[in-house]
Parts: sequence; structure tokens; C-alpha cells
Amino acid sequence: MSIPPSCTKPAGRPKAADIEARNQELIEAACRLFLEHGYTRVSLETIAREARVAVRTIYVKFGGKAGLLRAALASRRERLFGEHAVDTDMRPLREVIDDFARDFYALLIAPEAIAMQRVVIAEAGSNPELAEAFFEGGPRMTREMLERYFRRPDVRSQLHDDVPLEMLPAHLIGCIGGDPMGRFLFPDAEPTGDEARAQLAARLELFYRSVLKNC
Repeated sequence: MSIPPSCTKPAGRPKAADIEARNQELIEAACRLFLEHGYTRVSLETIAREARVAVRTIYVKFGGKAGLLRAALASRRERLFGEHAVDTDMRPLREVIDDFARDFYALLIAPEAIAMQRVVIAEAGSNPELAEAFFEGGPRMTREMLERYFRRPDVRSQLHDDVPLEMLPAHLIGCIGGDPMGRFLFPDAEPTGDEARAQLAARLELFYRSVLKNC
């Protein structure tokens, strides 16, 4: 009896979408373990077992545990910004910054984000790899994107002449974030709803008054 062609056809290479889905599953598994047990106490073997992959796969795709953390942060940045990167947004300045601030503040106060920052703060002193991976995968990229925006000639012309552009990203992020100490120590006291939006708007107004010429 002849064998149908479909039975003898070799399996093709995994589709790009399947590969991306598997990579995302691996990233999410690593994130869960980091949040549950801390970065230092989670081994690559544990991550591999949780994600049902070989340890070698993690090295090949991400270069190790630090690479996984950077990939996780990059994934969350992509969800936040997508195709709407601030540095290429041509809308009026206040619209761009207001939208960025709203989305970035939502990210900052998300329970998972707060938990990850607590892990980093607790372990960074004894684990320089963790501190570097966290900064390179998230804060540095966001600050560089904002600095590119503020250095655009059309944006720069709206700012006070003596504004130090290299300091603006941290200044803006500080105004958006509000009181991080209170957030970490008393998370239940973080304002929500209309109160949170009103406080964010007030902090942004302080930012605008400090940097814009016509404000």
C-alpha cells in the first residue's frame, strides 16, 4: 500500500510567529520566577525547566539570565510605545509629553513593575549584573529616546536656552513618577482614578513651567 505524500513530507522549519511565541513564553516564565524568588536565587536550570527548554537554548537566544531580563524589559517597552516612539512623534509638544506621561505612569504603578523594581533595589548592591541588565534594558533606552526628542530642532526651539538637555529625561521621569518612596513603602496609599490623574497633571505643569519658553 502506498504511503500518502503528506505522511512522508518532512516537517518544515518552525514559523517565525511560533518562534516568537516560544521566546515570549520563555521570557514570561523567567519574569515569574524572578518576581517570586528574586533574580539571584533563580538558576538558568530552573528557568529552563519551567519553560520546558534546554539551558543551551537560553544561552543561544539570550546569552544567559541577564539577557532574559533585558528581553523582558524590552518586551514591556514595546507594549508601552509600540510604533509610537516619542522621538519621532510630530504632534504638539504637550500632546506628546502628556500621552507619554499617562502611559509611563501606568507602567510605573503596575504591580508587576513595582515588584520588579523591589527585586532590583534589594539585590543590585550585591549583583552588579542585575543592576546593569535592568538599567540597560529599560531606563537607559527610555532616557535616550526622550533626549533624542528634546534635541530635535523643532522641540529644542520651544525650550529655555539654558535648559541642560541631558538632564531633561530624568527631570521629566521624576515629575511623572511622583513619590516613589511612598509608592514602595505604602502601595495602598497610591492615588487612583481622578485623584491620580489630577496629581499627574499638576506635576506635568511644573515640568512645563520649568522648561518651556512660553508657559
